[in-house]
Amino acid sequence: MAGKKFIGLDVHQETIAIAVADDGVDSEVRYFGTIANRPEALHSALKKIGLGGSELRVCYESGPCGFIIYRLLAKLGVDCMVISPSSMPRRPGDRVKTDRR
Repeated sequence: MAGKKFIGLDVHQETIAIAVADDGVDSEVRYFGTIANRPEALHSALKKIGLGGSELRVCYESGPCGFIIYRLLAKLGVDCMVISPSSMPRRPGDRVKTDRR
């Protein structure tokens, strides 16, 4: 096995943007590209990313696109998580202050 690859999807109605990070603390996150929001396009992209037998772990934000992608990836045997945006950790400096007067 060639290790794990962690994949983040930014899902929109027409497109999906893909970012990939290899296993390891010092791994750099790379922008893979934007694909059409179609099952065959996602399957093709994941095959390219997983060349060499890497174990793929995918996550994306919950939203209006629902669980269609989750079900597709589960059917393909890919580990996938749907994440609530409010539960994602943020650095203290990234917080937007809304109570300014």
